[in-house]
Amino acid sequence: MGKICAVSKTIVKEGKRITVCDETRARLLPVLHEVQGKKGYISDTDMQNIANELGIHPVEVYSVVTFYSFFNLEKKGRHIIRISNCISNIMAGSKNVQREFEKALGIKSGQTTEDGKFTLEAISCIGMCDQAPAIMVDDKLIGKVTSKKVKKILEELS
Repeated sequence: MGKICAVSKTIVKEGKRITVCDETRARLLPVLHEVQGKKGYISDTDMQNIANELGIHPVEVYSVVTFYSFFNLEKKGRHIIRISNCISNIMAGSKNVQREFEKALGIKSGQTTEDGKFTLEAISCIGMCDQAPAIMVDDKLIGKVTSKKVKKILEELS
C-alpha cells in the first residue's frame, strides 16, 4: 500500500512513478490560522518567519494569505462583520443591510471603528445564499438579516 500524504506530487524517477510527500506545505494553513488566532492578522515579518520555518519561499506564503479572504494583512477590529455581496444576497437586500451597519458604526466597508471594536467588510460569498441576505460576525453565520436586525446584532456584541 502506498504512503498517504496530506500534500503529495507524483514524479517519475528512473522510469518509475513515485509519490513524494510535502508535509511542509500541508502545515502552512494550520500555521497561518494559529498566527492569526493569536494576533488577529499576519504581518510581513510573520510571513517571512513562516516561510523560513517551513523551508518555502515567502511568496508562497503571501499567495496563500492573499487568496483566502479570511486572512488579514492588517490589524482588524475585535469583531469582524462580513456582509456577503454575491448576487443572490444583493437581490435579497444586502446593500441595505450594509448601509445600516455603516450608518450605525460610522464607518464604510473596509474600515475599522476608532475604538477598534468593529471592522466591516463586504466579501463575495459566505455560502449562505439560501438565507440571504447573510452576514458573518466573527465565526458566527447569521441569515435573513434585515435592517431592523442590525441594531440588535450590534447590541449583542457590545
